[in-house]
Amino acid sequence: EQAGAVPLAHLRLAPDPIRSSDLNADDEAQFVGCHQTVCLERYDMLAKAAPGAVFLLNTTAPPEEVWDTLPRHMQQQMIDKDIRFYVIDAYQAADETGMGRRINTIMQTCFFAISDILPKEEAVAAIKTAVEKTYGRRGKRIVERNFQAIDTALAHLHQVDYPKQVTSSYEKPAPVPSHAPEFVQKVTGEIIAGHGDAVPVSLFPADGAYPSSTTQWEKRNIALEIPVWDEALCIHCGKCPFVCPHSVIRSKVFDPALAKEAPPTFKHVPVKGKEFPEGLHITYQVAPEDCTGCGLCVDICPAKDKKNPGHKALDMMPQPPLRESERANWEFFLTLPEYDRRQVRSTVIKDAMLLQPLFEFPSACSGCGETPYLRLASQLFGDRMLVANATGCSSIYGGNLPTTPWAENAEGRGPAWNNSLFEDNAEFGLGFRVAIDKQSEYARELLKELAAQVGKELASAILEADQSDEAGIHDQRERVAALHEKLKGLDAPQARQLEAIADQLIKKSVWIVGGDGWAYDIGFGGLDHVLASGRDVNILVLDTEVYSNTGGQTSKATPRGAVAKFSAGGKPTAKKDLSMIAMSYENVYVAQVAYGAKDTQTLRAFLEAESYPGTSIIVAYSPCIAWGNDLANNHRMQDLAVRSAHWPLFRYDPRRLEKGENPLQLDSKAPNVPYRDFVTNETRFAMLWRSHPEDAEAFLNHSQAEARAHYHHYEQLAALSYREAGAGGDEKKEE
Repeated sequence: EQAGAVPLAHLRLAPDPIRSSDLNADDEAQFVGCHQTVCLERYDMLAKAAPGAVFLLNTTAPPEEVWDTLPRHMQQQMIDKDIRFYVIDAYQAADETGMGRRINTIMQTCFFAISDILPKEEAVAAIKTAVEKTYGRRGKRIVERNFQAIDTALAHLHQVDYPKQVTSSYEKPAPVPSHAPEFVQKVTGEIIAGHGDAVPVSLFPADGAYPSSTTQWEKRNIALEIPVWDEALCIHCGKCPFVCPHSVIRSKVFDPALAKEAPPTFKHVPVKGKEFPEGLHITYQVAPEDCTGCGLCVDICPAKDKKNPGHKALDMMPQPPLRESERANWEFFLTLPEYDRRQVRSTVIKDAMLLQPLFEFPSACSGCGETPYLRLASQLFGDRMLVANATGCSSIYGGNLPTTPWAENAEGRGPAWNNSLFEDNAEFGLGFRVAIDKQSEYARELLKELAAQVGKELASAILEADQSDEAGIHDQRERVAALHEKLKGLDAPQARQLEAIADQLIKKSVWIVGGDGWAYDIGFGGLDHVLASGRDVNILVLDTEVYSNTGGQTSKATPRGAVAKFSAGGKPTAKKDLSMIAMSYENVYVAQVAYGAKDTQTLRAFLEAESYPGTSIIVAYSPCIAWGNDLANNHRMQDLAVRSAHWPLFRYDPRRLEKGENPLQLDSKAPNVPYRDFVTNETRFAMLWRSHPEDAEAFLNHSQAEARAHYHHYEQLAALSYREAGAGGDEKKEE
């Protein structure tokens, strides 16, 4: 998985060289370390522990109370094997030393302190040397924080003297609930539990197609804190579900009569806004076991308590005490009906966020800058999407096993997802469109032949259907369902052929998705071919400005002066302007967006791109953990990128030419913060000042001038008149 997964490591140490390379199933561990307490609920942590082994647990429970937090089976194992038990609240230690949630250095120090592999002083010195080597180029402050964490780790380490009897009241739960589908119980659940090697090959799908909507069964419980909604303070703006990278906070509008059987802690209030029928209520609900605790929903929340500015309509609170009540609230929330898509004003953030996301709980990094765009697309078009995904981060969190976040609605409709290579994903997605168009064309021909038999009125309605909005698509689905019923009673061979492809008479939305490594570099030739094709496909470039999934290598999207692998001295050349290349075709819809800087512009761009009857491309700014920054600052990073003119926002819509208007519309203001403010707030740039200060300053000056000139160029293009834009057309009208 992309993040939040459980790495299982077997480490063997011996005074003599180890000649065997295989993992012996009979090996017993002298030391077992558990960095996340949720693992106690999912794995048999002590199955391989040797008698007298050491067990180190990172937990927020005090040493005197931790024994009763363990499952019964684990307590019995510890008693039977006479386990030496140590605990540490590594997160508290990390917080006290300014390390945030980074606990690896602390846990490593504890390992050497209690494992007797090396003398304590020698081990601490070696760890500090490794820290300096690993983090030295990121600055003295980071190294000093790690040193402080090492020095204070042992003060937080406690050995636990536990009773020689089982006292726990619960057992480790099953990996998935008993009401999960059979495949999920027999395959998905076994892999989640870490028993994937034992799953027989006969249970795997023969064609490689896996069921979607399976992340709902994998309750990872990795958040230390989750958002809590203050319904009295909320203004119902919809911004929190809009920015959530993991689709864990959602809204619904419903008849309050449906909440009669709701749990006592379930919150809902009358919805604000005249666009909804009187009497309806709204709720904002979090999925506590799927939240990653990134805090972006709280960061974006605009509703503050005037008497207590530190309190918002959303506040982060410790997850463990809330888990049970919020789990019940979430399960009830899922039983509430979805709001009728035909009644939703999808151009308004608040209303659009009522649409069900069909991309949920991805295993992306906490606070990921890519996934909000995919979730948004799934909300707007997910019930008719086909996704061609280039290998990269989006294929790891999007199609990893055992679970996949692409989901389906109550009618069983959802995105069809497939993965292809860097070098051919654009052509792969174009093939989707060509196949759909050909099948639709053939279906129309067959329907015309069978019009008299299925009914001329029905046939005409299908062939002439307007599917430009949700109502039109809904009506077409109803008509095609009626067509299927008619075809069942026909013996003609054309009827069987039409039955197989009749669903292609309903609008399909093709999306070609990938990162900047694909779009700017390895797959650019294919991307350019698709841009030139004029076919009705939508291209989404998740621009992290670096090869994220493979370890942070420089791409053609990497900005000048940024430090990455293969550009340790700062990238010496400017970022490639993919949007300008796309606009040069003049018949391609192009948008450059940053959801954290201007959400309404992002929403509008997605709607316009999908509705455009030709090729569209959205280049989406996607802050990444590979930049070295804490993604809790994701929105600030996006805002500075836009305000410094590093990332201008705009939309180029060829349809505006038909109205006599300039197709390019600039959506961000002229730069109003120094470019220096942008780069010095990001580790990928700032680290260069420590290693090559003169080069860093030169890059900054160059980039500052470049960004302003770049923005000014777009500003000039957007200000051109219809004639100057080169639209041609009706000379008499121009005269």
